[in-house]
Amino acid sequence: MKELIKKIRNSISLSQEAEECLYTISREKVISKGEILICEGQTVKKTFFVTDGCLRSFCTDNNGKEHTLQFAIKDWWISDFIAIYNNELATLTVESITDCKVIEFNAKELDEIYTLYPEFESFQRNNLERHVVSLHKRILNQLQLTAPERYDLFLKQYPEIEQYTPNYHIASYLGITQQSLSRIRVERAKK
Repeated sequence: MKELIKKIRNSISLSQEAEECLYTISREKVISKGEILICEGQTVKKTFFVTDGCLRSFCTDNNGKEHTLQFAIKDWWISDFIAIYNNELATLTVESITDCKVIEFNAKELDEIYTLYPEFESFQRNNLERHVVSLHKRILNQLQLTAPERYDLFLKQYPEIEQYTPNYHIASYLGITQQSLSRIRVERAKK
């Protein structure tokens, strides 16, 4: 929790009361590799701040194929935000790729903190703005870049992720097959 408080303090002035409120609405959790935090079709009430490890969110199409939407590493937030903000059932599954440490928040209580401590609103707005920008860049990259270019960009964004992420997760994030990912890696190794 100290890491999150530090991150918040780097962005906004945080009163002692506001900090104490954060502690009361959060819970630090250790998550085992492979553990599911959110499952497609369930009601979503939680959001997670990653302090260590890697999680991913993904959806499964009608043919049973998984499509990775996001990887969340240290200092990133993850949840099914569509389900939370539209009051819908989850369309995503969130799973731990490695053993992880997260700070779990009840999304409703986190939203209520903005009324009690308005300084949090600007912090969260900045988080949401970065999230929207990140998603827009991801969509544009999928539309405009070649698979090798997307792979190179992926490695810049997540420099250590290949050490603990299965190839099929990376391929699904990039929107390519595992065979295509293997070919791209072979070509990179030749250079």
